[in-house]
Amino acid sequence: MAKETTQTSIFDSSPDSQMYEYKLSVEKVQTELLQYGLTSNQSKVFIYLGKYGSKTAPEVCKALKLPRTETYHLLSALQNKGVVSATFQHPIQFTALPLDKAIWILVNSEKERVKSLEQMEKGLSELWENIPAFDSIHDEVEEKFQMLQGSNQIHSKITEMTDSYNDEFLILGSEKDYLKLYHGDFLESFVKSKQQFRLLSACSEKTAYIFDDLERKNIKKLSKDIENHLCFILKDNGEMLFFTKNANSTEELFAMWTNSKSMVYSMKLLFESLWTNSKNIHL
Repeated sequence: MAKETTQTSIFDSSPDSQMYEYKLSVEKVQTELLQYGLTSNQSKVFIYLGKYGSKTAPEVCKALKLPRTETYHLLSALQNKGVVSATFQHPIQFTALPLDKAIWILVNSEKERVKSLEQMEKGLSELWENIPAFDSIHDEVEEKFQMLQGSNQIHSKITEMTDSYNDEFLILGSEKDYLKLYHGDFLESFVKSKQQFRLLSACSEKTAYIFDDLERKNIKKLSKDIENHLCFILKDNGEMLFFTKNANSTEELFAMWTNSKSMVYSMKLLFESLWTNSKNIHL
């Protein structure tokens, strides 16, 4: 009997079972681990090993109902990332590191990767400049669209926009959106900025501290009637980043960037209308 119960995991629990509450928590952890570079199935295996103890590959395969070959690939990938260890005994037992240590390893690995990329930039730029440009005709700037999925892609685009704006930067977002911007240090670019910026926020008094270093005259509070899934960013009346799934969504962040004049103009009109009808936040 004990052997059979090990084959039933939290991942199999149904809404009418006592384990379903834990399954929902597991799914939230899975979503968060995506931000650290683990795929959905990698995080699934990591969570399983972390909560059910050391297991062999066949046990993982059977419990999580994964294809045999994929299971070995997943375990190998997690070992390479340094968040799962294996024994020398036969059969091999796989063990997940404690979550805090695993996160530390994943974060530092990403830091080293980014540092390496930064060091490569100079050489790559030199190679790029050595290649002549064959398109000598420069037509009017085309209107473009770019779909962005996940925090990394979106945060990279926001950094690009905040680093290069000249005239005015406008942001409208929910409380959770602004908390993400705050913890991602994006709001710091406005602290000593000589350019204009205006922020429309749905933040409550509990989170108003994120604006402490900013000019309060440039910040207004959205009406409670505005739904909290609306979030967009406008740069210099020329670019827009619009979240189709923002921080309030249970799914991965999804956004669209465009320099379409008509779309940027439409969202600017919406922003100005909401700005006029919004109140200044309390000092």
